[in-house]
Amino acid sequence: MIVYKFYLRDPIKGDIFLGALPERRKNPQRVGGESTEESVINWGRAYFGRNGKDEDIYFVKTVLEEREKRYLNHSPP
Repeated sequence: MIVYKFYLRDPIKGDIFLGALPERRKNPQRVGGESTEESVINWGRAYFGRNGKDEDIYFVKTVLEEREKRYLNHSPP
């Protein structure tokens, strides 16, 4: 399963994990490209809120193992 892990860059605290969202598109040909990155960032902002400037929020595209699915959308302790 593909997930997008969202982070907020903070100059004092470092990078802060906001959460993870699963890829929703069923057609793998639609996943990728510049417009996708913008839409993923917009989706993350809508879900996690606007806690920073555009350049302060970023995501990492990750493949989630089956055993990791139960941790989806949970912040680390």
